[in-house]
Amino acid sequence: MRHLTMINDTSHTQPIRRIAVIGSGIAGLSAAILLKNEGHQVSVFEKSRGPGGRLAAKRVADGSVDIGAQYFTIRNPRFLDLLNQYAGADTFARWEGRLGHQQVDGHWSAFHDEPRYVGVPRMTAITRALSRHVMIVTETRISGMRREDGQWWLEDSAGTRHGAFDRVLITAPPEQARALLAASSPTLPQKAVDRQLAGIVPCWALAVRFAEAPDWPFDGMRPNHPALFWIANNASKPGREGQGHWWVLHASADWSRAHIEADQDEVARELLAAFRDVTGQQLPVSEWLTHRWLYARSENTDSPGHLWYPEAGVGLAGDWLDGGRVEGAFNSACGLVDAMTKET
Repeated sequence: MRHLTMINDTSHTQPIRRIAVIGSGIAGLSAAILLKNEGHQVSVFEKSRGPGGRLAAKRVADGSVDIGAQYFTIRNPRFLDLLNQYAGADTFARWEGRLGHQQVDGHWSAFHDEPRYVGVPRMTAITRALSRHVMIVTETRISGMRREDGQWWLEDSAGTRHGAFDRVLITAPPEQARALLAASSPTLPQKAVDRQLAGIVPCWALAVRFAEAPDWPFDGMRPNHPALFWIANNASKPGREGQGHWWVLHASADWSRAHIEADQDEVARELLAAFRDVTGQQLPVSEWLTHRWLYARSENTDSPGHLWYPEAGVGLAGDWLDGGRVEGAFNSACGLVDAMTKET
């Protein structure tokens, strides 16, 4: 496996290839940087206005609030190398928040001690910094792919063609990846994606600004409540000082499934009631916003890490293929790039 400190050393024996990466979350940007430093010409396509993926944040009047991944851990030194070298040490920092989980009997226990990190001043700071090192085409939803004379041409939702590419890496969420494969070619594999989709769960997210700070001993918590999976004090994270008393509530998978088409007001009302059940805090709310994640996280315990089909020249990577963690997206990208490189 290559170490990131060596990736500026490009090979003179392999031909330069044109590679398309669909999706600009951690997996897509990591793969693009690694491939670019191998000497390939890489183009990243993103359907939104900017990069992010699950490192998502929403702008609010006095700052921003993290509505996707709440923090990440670093167990792979290559991931830390990438962040330091390409995002910059000022774009992430340790979150020293007090984290706890609620047991069945209602008592609370502290999380195990492990360094936890967040983007600064918001989670999207990391992906925006990484995206400066690659060529990225934003607000372009790739809706289909066609193989012509051994190369891939991409078509976006506006009917514009992009190409030609020798290889295509799909790092979009699994349902979007599956739809793209289905719309592109009957020979492209879909069953492997279908197996992983069975373990992807939805999540309603509610960000709420209280008029005053809740009096609660934990900044992040995993409650024992049928409606709530996660609660976090967004204001406790580094770089969020002075942005108001924003808290983030993530609904449980079962509750989210049952309320997948619910009105936003109903979602906010019921999740706030659940928050009050857990904490006993009866505080007035000055502002709130919701976000529905149809494919929030993977609960698969058996995931392949990545999917690579050398005959088609198509690969898939993402956190949903490697345990669901933020770092899993990076590990998945590394595994895919390594598999691609071994074929030459």
